[in-house]
Amino acid sequence: MRRTPSLCLIGLIALATLPVRVSTQGGSYPITLIAPAKGPFTFPPGYQTPWDKIDIMVTEKMSANLFVLHGSQGLDPAHPDASGGRALVLFGPDGVLMVDTQNRQVADKTLTALRTFTDAPIKVLVNTHIHGDHTGANAFFAKQGALIYAQENLRNEMLRPPPRANGQPAQAPDTAGIPVVTYSYAKATVGEPAVTLHMNGETVDFIPMMPSHTAGDTIVRFRTADVIYIEDFYRNFGYPFADQANGGSLKGMLDAVDLIEKLAGPNTTLVPGHGTLVKKGDLLPYRAMLVDIMAKVKTLRDQGKSLSEVLAANLTAPYDKTTLGDTQQSKDRFITEAFDEVKDFPSIVDGKRTMPVH
Repeated sequence: MRRTPSLCLIGLIALATLPVRVSTQGGSYPITLIAPAKGPFTFPPGYQTPWDKIDIMVTEKMSANLFVLHGSQGLDPAHPDASGGRALVLFGPDGVLMVDTQNRQVADKTLTALRTFTDAPIKVLVNTHIHGDHTGANAFFAKQGALIYAQENLRNEMLRPPPRANGQPAQAPDTAGIPVVTYSYAKATVGEPAVTLHMNGETVDFIPMMPSHTAGDTIVRFRTADVIYIEDFYRNFGYPFADQANGGSLKGMLDAVDLIEKLAGPNTTLVPGHGTLVKKGDLLPYRAMLVDIMAKVKTLRDQGKSLSEVLAANLTAPYDKTTLGDTQQSKDRFITEAFDEVKDFPSIVDGKRTMPVH
C-alpha cells in the first residue's frame, strides 16, 4: 500500500542530553564525536565477531535533536571502520523516530545508547534497505513501540528470504520486524517523498530510491537540519557494493548519485551508512570511478576476456591509494559486479535477480 501521511505525534517527555566526550566545533553542526577508524585492518582465519565486546555509541550529532548511533571500531570484519550501519535518532516531545536499527546481536546496546539522551517513546522506524546491519534489530524496536516503514520491495525481501548458501531454506523471519507501512518507487515521481512526517520541529521525508544498492532503498531527508541519510549506494570505505541479487546495480548507483545532486544543497550533510560524512561534491569522484571501471570492464569483456582475466588486470590500481578499506575482497567483488552488469545482466523479478555462478 502507498501512504503519504503527515504525522504530528504528541507527548510530554523530559529529555536528557548526552554528556559525551566532545570537542564542539564552534557549536555548529554536524559535530563528530567519534570518527570512523581508517585501518588498515587484519583479522585471523576463522575470526568471529565478538558481539559482547562491541559497543554502540553516539558518534555524530547532526542537530540538537538528531543523533547518529554507530558501533565499535576494529572488531567487526564486515565493517571494521565502525561495526554495523549507522542508525539515526530524531527525538523530542513528539517521540522518537529511528532510521535503521543496527545488528540484531547488539539491539539492547543500541537501546541503551539511545536512552542516554532521551526517554521519549519510540514511535517510528524507517528502514533504508534490507541488510542485517540496518534491519537486524527491527523486531526488538517494534516491540518497543515503533511502527516500521519501508519500500514494498524491502517488505517482500523480508517475507521471502533467499535460501542459505548451502541450499537450505532460510530461517523464517520474525514477523514483528517486518515493515507494516509501505510505499514504492516510481519513475514518474522520482525524488518525491512517499511519506512526510512532522515531528520534534523537523520535517522528515522518506524518499523511495530506484534500484541501486538494493531494489528496496529509501533515503531519509531532514529538512530543518539539512541532512540526508543516503544509506549504502555510496561508501568511502571499501569499493562500491551493489547487492545485485537483491535488485541492486552499479548503474542504479550512478542514478542515485545523480538524484542526490538534485536533492542536496551546497551545505547539505550526507550521511552514508558507512564511512565518513560528506557533501554532494564528494560524490563526484565516486561517480567518475564507477563510470571509468565499468567502461574498462566492458572493453575487456567485449574482447572475450574471462572474469579471472579481468580481475587480473587490476583495474582499481589508480584508486587504491585513495580508497580506505580497499581489501582484495572488496576490489574483486566490485569488479565481478561490473563484469556481470556490462553484458547479459539479468532483469529484476519481484525485487530479485538470479545471478550467474562464477
